[in-house]
Amino acid sequence: MAKREMTHREQQDELVKKTISINRVTKVVKGGRNMRFSALVVVGDENGSVGLGLGKAAEVPEAIEKAFQKAKRAMKPVAMKETTIPHHILGKFGRGQVLLMPAEKGTGVIAGGPVRAVLEAAGIKDIRTKSLGSNNPINCAKATIDGLMKLRTAEQIAAMRGKAVEEL
Repeated sequence: MAKREMTHREQQDELVKKTISINRVTKVVKGGRNMRFSALVVVGDENGSVGLGLGKAAEVPEAIEKAFQKAKRAMKPVAMKETTIPHHILGKFGRGQVLLMPAEKGTGVIAGGPVRAVLEAAGIKDIRTKSLGSNNPINCAKATIDGLMKLRTAEQIAAMRGKAVEEL
């Protein structure tokens, strides 16, 4: 049992956890106002996997922990080409849109706020982005995740079509 517990800790140490935003949410009820907190957290292994979680609780640390657990469960692989992405893509969520464009090695992550946090957690080192529409952190982060999930490498497309990469 101790051995299994240790591997869980090792796995948890490898993950990068970044808190994107914390909001205080108020619900007005008969007795007054109920204050609660919502936290948006991104988790990644900096090696091509990323997840996003939104947690809500009465206290900030509890909300962050809930978001972290949800993000860990939501982790998915991202198609990468060395240190960048294979092609241009537009991620959408609500009114938020994020344009992701591949960049040459050495460019770095050209992105702002929530988009940068998601890309760094995924392990993408060279990319250019442009946030269009909503600048709400939740919409931007989810639009970035949407764009990353839509990415496909040439090998994946060739396998789907049942052809060799050279035939594409």
